[in-house]
Amino acid sequence: MSAFRYFRWAFALTGAGLMLAFWLGWIYSGSLAGAFGFFLIGLVLAILEISLSFDNAIVNANKLSRMTPVWRQRFLTWGILIAVFGMRILFPLLIVVIAAGVGPIEALVLAASRPAEYARIVGEAHLSIAAFGGAFLMMVALSYFVDEGKEVDWIAALERGLRRCGSVRGAEVAFVLAAMLVVAMILPHKDLGTFLLASVGGLAAFLGVDMLGHVLDRPDTAKAIGRGGLGAFLYLEVLDASFSFDGVIGAFALTQNLFLIAIGLGIGAMYVRSMTVMLVERKTLSEFRYLEHGAFWSILILSVIMFAQTLWHIPELITGVLGATFIALAFVSSILHRRSEAESTSS
Repeated sequence: MSAFRYFRWAFALTGAGLMLAFWLGWIYSGSLAGAFGFFLIGLVLAILEISLSFDNAIVNANKLSRMTPVWRQRFLTWGILIAVFGMRILFPLLIVVIAAGVGPIEALVLAASRPAEYARIVGEAHLSIAAFGGAFLMMVALSYFVDEGKEVDWIAALERGLRRCGSVRGAEVAFVLAAMLVVAMILPHKDLGTFLLASVGGLAAFLGVDMLGHVLDRPDTAKAIGRGGLGAFLYLEVLDASFSFDGVIGAFALTQNLFLIAIGLGIGAMYVRSMTVMLVERKTLSEFRYLEHGAFWSILILSVIMFAQTLWHIPELITGVLGATFIALAFVSSILHRRSEAESTSS
């Protein structure tokens, strides 16, 4: 199967989504210039989502390769619907529902009729979102590196040191708590309670999902209740949500229109799904030795940036470039390793 065929649905959605963005711009502005502006913003949002989520596709592929075929397919169908409609539409609405104390319908009307006020309310929730996402993603990355059973190292000195910490029970939790403590010491006192509540929530969410995954995916439990892969499914959905925080909040810097944000990020999410399928079916992760390492270093960097965003504004461009850089370097390192192995075998 050619690479193009993996992306055929993503290409189709891109065309439909950008046409819808153009029409939406015409409805809101009544001018060709306004419609074209919406078209361009939708395109930029899709690119933003892809650049921020490529590491998500790699981690998804790694997890999916170990899931049962049934649950793999469920994630690639139900999971993408949850990702697009849940995180890109319902999540920003839920923020306004909680923060403004209004009903879902009122929040939807607010998004359609007063987008500036809607964006302001979402922006005020940024501290909680960054703290929760930072703690959750840092646990995701450290759980990969702080593992005695990990056999391959890319950035050898750092990864060997982290691997040795795997012999200490709860080492990754201690690292995350230390990072939270550093941020808490710098934060203004008025923001301290919000940060601690949200970051502890992110830590608890990871531990809860991880524990639930182990329980549900044990062979005896899976056989008894017919849910093999449910734990991994839940893990991937929470992971996708954490990855999406940055993109959803960053999107409001480009536009305040919820519907345009949903179109742009939804297009990007489809490309992430297509990349995930291609990585699983072509077994790309096994061919490129360090690609997974690059993804988890990218996640670790993203978690640090999300914690830093509770203190300072950091442009999403920096996040995307740093993540893409680590993955690109890991890709190049994998190719060089393959060449080195081939030369040693031939000689």
